[in-house]
Amino acid sequence: MNTFSRRNFVSNVVVLTAALAAAVPALAHRDHESDRDYHERHSYREGKVFISTNAPGNNELLVLAPDDTGSLSLVKRVATNGQGTGAGLGSQGAVTLSTNGRYAFVVNAASNTVSTFALGRNSVELTSAVDSGGLQPISVTEYEGIVYVLNAGGSGNVAGFRNTHGQLRPLHDGVRALSAAGGTNAAQVGFGADGEVLVVTEKATNSITSYNVRRNGTLSQPIVTPSSGQTPFGFAFDKRDYLIVSEATASGASSYRFPETGPAMAQLISASVPNTQGAACWVVTTPNGRYAYTTNAATSTLSSYRIARSGSIELANAVAGTTGVNAGALDMAVTPDGEQLYAFAHRSLQIVSFSVKHNGDLTRLGASSAIPSGSAGLAAN
Repeated sequence: MNTFSRRNFVSNVVVLTAALAAAVPALAHRDHESDRDYHERHSYREGKVFISTNAPGNNELLVLAPDDTGSLSLVKRVATNGQGTGAGLGSQGAVTLSTNGRYAFVVNAASNTVSTFALGRNSVELTSAVDSGGLQPISVTEYEGIVYVLNAGGSGNVAGFRNTHGQLRPLHDGVRALSAAGGTNAAQVGFGADGEVLVVTEKATNSITSYNVRRNGTLSQPIVTPSSGQTPFGFAFDKRDYLIVSEATASGASSYRFPETGPAMAQLISASVPNTQGAACWVVTTPNGRYAYTTNAATSTLSSYRIARSGSIELANAVAGTTGVNAGALDMAVTPDGEQLYAFAHRSLQIVSFSVKHNGDLTRLGASSAIPSGSAGLAAN
């Protein structure tokens, strides 16, 4: 080996040794971090919170992540290629996640479109922005690749799509009317826990409109049930497929079941149960099916309800949590493990984080940085 080659050989060994030594602390740090923690920090499919800005010029999907204290920080913002209204939509479900966790859907109420985002390990990518099938889309829901959008403007309708690798394709015969041609002031569309029923709440008609879902994703004609309480607003299905509906005027909630066969008519279980607060509008249920929570817009509080195995509900805590003095309380989301709950405080422009105890109690953890005024929809994975 000549001098030049030997010198290069020695030099390369020194460089390689130094590189290995520098890598040891990083590798050791990785060993002390669980695979799940590492995945959650770097993936957009777990441990993130999603809200739309609903901005009139350029709507965006904001992605936030909690720190060790539960407070949220913005980690990503992506344009929807659509336009929001700049003001609250008066709806639940403006942002929703797919059942397989790979996609997020966002309504653009001012441009009459709905956007789809692919959620990857390291990216959030807009994959399509399509016509919503009506006017003023305000709520969207998905079950195993079938997507329905609630269009509140004009005559009002629900329009169905199939999600194919992030591209929404309209379903043939996929549009259905609401309970009336206009004037329903609809608030939310959502699938039942098994995907066999689709539900819409209508504030102005005090109605729950439901549809049987066929195997090809199309719907039966609408079936209309009077709401137990005035102004049915948000709703959520629990794991046993009971429907829990919030009622804004009396600030309460009621529960319903659907028959296993035959027309999808909502059958009352618990008549309206008041929570003594103001304007219960949004509602979520815990994954274990034991508790439901409403956000009360007028009093900036959250109320908790116990759900029995029979589907009946009772008030557990009128003030289970608060977002702050006059902070407001609108959209809500609960994590898939049921351990954390998030509520959008629209007047303080924050997303407030709570831990969910085994007995249903809430403990406030922290809050996000500033969220744009007029933001709408909330989802968590």
